[in-house]
Amino acid sequence: MISLSIKWPLATMLFLLSSLLILLTVSTRSWCQSSDTMSPKASNGTPFPWEKMRLPEHIIPVHYDLLIHANLTTLTFEGTTEIEITASQPTSTIILHSHRLQISKATLKKRGRERLSAEPLTVLEYPAHEQIALLAPEPLVVGLPYVIVIDYAGHLSEHLQGFYKSTYRTKEGEVRVLASTHFEPTAARMAFPCFDEPAFKANFSVKIRREPRHLAISNMPLVKSVTVAEGLLEDHFAVTVKMSTYLVAFIISDFKSISKMTKSGVKVSIYAVADKIHQADYALDTAVTLLEFYEDYFRIPYPLPKQDLAAIPDFESGAMENWGLTTYRESILLFDAEKSSASDKLGITMTVSHELAHQWFGNLVTMEWWNDLWLNEGFAKFMEFVSVSVTHPELKVEDYFLGKCFDVMELDALNSSHPVSTAVENPAQIREMFDEVSYKKGACILNMLRDYLSAEAFKSGIVRYLQKYSYKNTRNEDLWNSMASICPTDDSQSMEGFCSRDPHSSSASHWRQEGLDVKTMMNTWTLQKGFPLITVTVRGRNVHVRQDSERNTWVVPLVTPACAMKLFFQTLALTVEVSEIFNHYFFLINFYYVSHHTRVYWLISKHKAAGDSTGDVCDFPQAFLIRLLSDLIDNQTWTDEGSVSQRMLRSQLLLLACVRKYQPCVQRAEAYFREWKDADGNLSLPSDVTLAVFAVGVQDPEGWDFLYRKYQSSLSTSEKNKIEFALGISQDKDKLQWLLEKSFKGDVIKIQEFPHILGAIGRNPVGYPLAWQFLRENWDKLIQKFELGSSSLTYMVIGTTSQFSTRARLEEVKEFFSSLKEKGSQLRCVQQTIETIGENIRWMDKNFEKIRVWLQSEKLELL
Repeated sequence: MISLSIKWPLATMLFLLSSLLILLTVSTRSWCQSSDTMSPKASNGTPFPWEKMRLPEHIIPVHYDLLIHANLTTLTFEGTTEIEITASQPTSTIILHSHRLQISKATLKKRGRERLSAEPLTVLEYPAHEQIALLAPEPLVVGLPYVIVIDYAGHLSEHLQGFYKSTYRTKEGEVRVLASTHFEPTAARMAFPCFDEPAFKANFSVKIRREPRHLAISNMPLVKSVTVAEGLLEDHFAVTVKMSTYLVAFIISDFKSISKMTKSGVKVSIYAVADKIHQADYALDTAVTLLEFYEDYFRIPYPLPKQDLAAIPDFESGAMENWGLTTYRESILLFDAEKSSASDKLGITMTVSHELAHQWFGNLVTMEWWNDLWLNEGFAKFMEFVSVSVTHPELKVEDYFLGKCFDVMELDALNSSHPVSTAVENPAQIREMFDEVSYKKGACILNMLRDYLSAEAFKSGIVRYLQKYSYKNTRNEDLWNSMASICPTDDSQSMEGFCSRDPHSSSASHWRQEGLDVKTMMNTWTLQKGFPLITVTVRGRNVHVRQDSERNTWVVPLVTPACAMKLFFQTLALTVEVSEIFNHYFFLINFYYVSHHTRVYWLISKHKAAGDSTGDVCDFPQAFLIRLLSDLIDNQTWTDEGSVSQRMLRSQLLLLACVRKYQPCVQRAEAYFREWKDADGNLSLPSDVTLAVFAVGVQDPEGWDFLYRKYQSSLSTSEKNKIEFALGISQDKDKLQWLLEKSFKGDVIKIQEFPHILGAIGRNPVGYPLAWQFLRENWDKLIQKFELGSSSLTYMVIGTTSQFSTRARLEEVKEFFSSLKEKGSQLRCVQQTIETIGENIRWMDKNFEKIRVWLQSEKLELL
């Protein structure tokens, strides 16, 4: 900065001024050229009036009238969208979303003193941002209501997003077509032009035109059906509550349904294809029970008159929480009493619980933007365990919660992980947020907070949050502010952040943190990635607590059993003297890390397959593992008896033993498979041992072919899933290659199953080179079927590469993904798998020789 008080010689001043003018001229010219170059162009070549990915905030949607007419023969649809809007500032440009829709006409309606006028709107499209601009002849007046009317057409999507086609085969062999929706996170714009961001909440009136042979359902109950032409009906549904676009849903099908009422008068219905509706009873009873639980727990009545749960034959994710019409994979909703296993029942219960929790967390109160997706998904995952532990105590779900935390730690330990709350902008980045960090870590830190505050204090906080922000949008801090201060109970003694029922505790001075509250503590867990390694040592009356981290520190809650003392720390290390009354207590860390583990057997076997010499090291871990578990395996009965935990353990142990060729298990499974095959698959096998039986039977080429034939005719999604798994663990490379190609076509084996099949073959020591090669050769087709950033694509990338442990494979992976550029090189899953392979290599360099020596010594002891 040049001070005006300095007296410059005249010549110097003239030189400086002339130079400044030249610089300004050049800079202005450069800026203008750059601005012109970067200015977005509409599809017709004219300038597009908006350059940001996010929509402007000065146009506010109030109400949508949607008319949809889908033709299930031509697989096309037509629609008219009327959106009532208001403007908060004068503007003649309306920016909203549209993706793969052909817009034929757009008009603007406004009411004058005497009549309703309609003016044509110019339509500009900007496909790069999935946006359209509607240009009005004159600026909109602030505060006045307007209605934009858009006529358009589109094709039913083939890719399980937006408004898409689904098919199923009846038991007589007839293929039937239906149309369903899946809009989260950014696909409502594929069904109707809209303001497709969660903060733009509005009310929706939906009308569906259909043939009389079909049934239409949507978020709200049917009000009336009118005949609009011969063979064409129009269903009118009640107006929705205020909600985000991604929660709108409608289905046109020939589904059948069963229904029950909750105590408060909510009609709960399960919809499924006619041949499988008899498998819907368990989900119906579960949904009624859980909906009643949530109404009581949240102290807010479910705000809609009905809750439908629909089993969709083609469905990419597990389930979706559309308000009043939740949608599911068939395998996640339908329970076959004869063929579904204990783990199937647990999965159905937890998923239904998850989606019903969303009716409050996510639907009633919605995150403002996708960076805080965890406010939806972390809470729904957490509430699975809270609700099911009460409503279905026999499932013992509390036994599985800690495992979820350990699962996500493996991912969150990577440098390529991300904070729970992360800035995102484009659709691919948004889709990447639907990962274990948002779901499982979100749930684990909520559990940590509940343990610290107490269950009742925590519950009061979330009820306060839901009541205050009903039908609104929130950010992280809104939740923390609803939790009030960190001291959980009124009878606790607060000392500037230290809560203790003993006001004379000498420990207080060590833990004072001025003004520390829930927000301060929880921001360290949501706004930075990773977690600390906590070390606690006790020497006499002193407790030494240390957190080790390369960059960050966390505010870590510590509690004693029976909650006799609660405290926290946020420095690297602290020592506190515990008073005599607490000498017999020990401290519990609510959220902690155990040493990172690696799948030793897989690393070694893939190391060998990649061409490295491992001697007889690969074979022996199998025998050693079976030796350790043989007593437990031998004691398993081949029945469906026992608790859910016992049955799940039996299923996994027998599968492990049979796959690892433990002969007593293999012989028993072979006998079962022969009986089942001789009975043409009509013999009822114990569901908990079916997976082990199929895993053995599939190793014979004739058995493999028989299983595939039964797959084609089976009406049990549980049985089909078991067969899919078994087919993928074959040791026949030709069979595995055929399976990859067949499942990718999506005819007999649906395309939704392909990621799991590719992942299974990618974990198969015989099949992983085939899976990796298939991924590379078909990448362009894969990202058409499964969009960039989707959880399916993430699963496939990690499933085919993350077990690699050689430098040659690492360079292969790097070279391939870097060549993709905008088609995938920037994906977080790519960075995660590259980092994981590097860790695998380092682990092998450090430990392989030690393990080889140790295993050989163990082998000698066995001889």
